[in-house]
Amino acid sequence: MFTDAHFDSFKNDGCVVIPGFLSAEEVAALRKRTAELLDSFDPESQPKTTFSTGIRDKHIGDRYFLDSSDKVSYFLEEQAVVDGRLAVDKTRAINKIGHGLHIREPLFAKLSHSNKVRQVAQRLGYDDPRILQSMVICKQPSIGGEVPLHQDSCFLYTRPLSACGFWFALEDCTLANGCLEFIPGSHLETPISKRFFVPIEPEFSLFPPTKDNNKTPIPEQKPVGAECKPIEVKAGSVVLIHGQVLHRSSHNHSDKSRWIYTFHIIEGGYEYDDRNWLQMPADRELTKL
Repeated sequence: MFTDAHFDSFKNDGCVVIPGFLSAEEVAALRKRTAELLDSFDPESQPKTTFSTGIRDKHIGDRYFLDSSDKVSYFLEEQAVVDGRLAVDKTRAINKIGHGLHIREPLFAKLSHSNKVRQVAQRLGYDDPRILQSMVICKQPSIGGEVPLHQDSCFLYTRPLSACGFWFALEDCTLANGCLEFIPGSHLETPISKRFFVPIEPEFSLFPPTKDNNKTPIPEQKPVGAECKPIEVKAGSVVLIHGQVLHRSSHNHSDKSRWIYTFHIIEGGYEYDDRNWLQMPADRELTKL
């Protein structure tokens, strides 16, 4: 399913869509399980932790968030909570469910470890791919929050850089309901210059496919002025997202949700930074793909 044309688009643009990666039956099963998880959420027995991307220190010190790497945890849309109480039905309040669905949820684990995912990882050049940060993002109608422009390798930092996102559409994703948007080619000219929100010396990698990263020249940093390109996709599509590419999604002002399942992989043989927010418990290693 991952052709030479897909590989070339990923290498040149930093994102590529593979339509029909999931069958209609797979999509239906994952949607059914997502609905069950939403219905099982008990707002009285769990902390009402809201989620925002791009706000400095928003989640630092939030133990529920930091301990979610191997659990099924629930995070609320900011506009879903008013004065400490849910302002909408609980099934319409969840921003995302994560970050250990590939560990705890059999259907999501089956997809994450499927042969077709392994084949893509191998084609991209991974020797020992590891799965982390798996989650369903709901992007709820009317209140689904904006995700500002960012690079995933800032948050899932390895030496050398190696993060890649797998982003599966469980519903049709459009501009109206907050589809992905990215700056094509930005992974080729935008080094990683911070870890989480802490500035670092700029680092750059063409991974994949180049693995001789010590000889990869760091490009001159340029101001980010290019327009984002929307990625409107049908349910069942997967979008591959290079860890250095600049991408975002807008607020969902529509009356339709935008359910997706996503996880990242990194190269297991590379050093995983102990300052990344996502850390596995001491008795568990990052999951082998």
